[in-house]
Amino acid sequence: MASERVEQRVARAAGALDAGGIPYAVIGGNAVRVWVATRDRGAVRATKDVDLLVRAEDADRIRVALESIGFRQEIVRSLTLFVDPTEQDRRTGVHLVWAGERARPSHPHPAPDLDERVRAADENYWVATVGALAKLKLTSFRLKDQLHLLDLLEVGLIDASVRSTLPADLLERLREVEARRDEWE
Repeated sequence: MASERVEQRVARAAGALDAGGIPYAVIGGNAVRVWVATRDRGAVRATKDVDLLVRAEDADRIRVALESIGFRQEIVRSLTLFVDPTEQDRRTGVHLVWAGERARPSHPHPAPDLDERVRAADENYWVATVGALAKLKLTSFRLKDQLHLLDLLEVGLIDASVRSTLPADLLERLREVEARRDEWE
């Protein structure tokens, strides 16, 4: 049931942005879920929040669109998020990542732009490409990001074409994840 609520939250937020003509891409665990499901539905991992890649110049329009469906904007440690009125928990909210900007000062690369997105086959919203998603996960590189990368690797989504787009430092991080595969199985 919790995963269904998250999927509904993704669809509601994406629908509001689509209705407002605001470009976005679903990223994070929900994008991993969408891509992994194209290869193996049984390998899908649950997530509790919604991450969206958006342009900073659309911030006011995004606020209006999401508030129109009941979400409440909060700024927490310089991160912009929208709390779902049905959940009231920041951890389950809609988190914004600014395209072309570093999500955190410590990140070695900025987030990709929105030209790296496709309409999800089984969903009615835009999702980051596997290449863009891999770059985001390798840049953030928290434990959950590494597990998401492992999920993408296990179903064969991170292939030579994705690898060829990665800068050397991110390719090295990907090799680290691959080297630890046996530990995590």
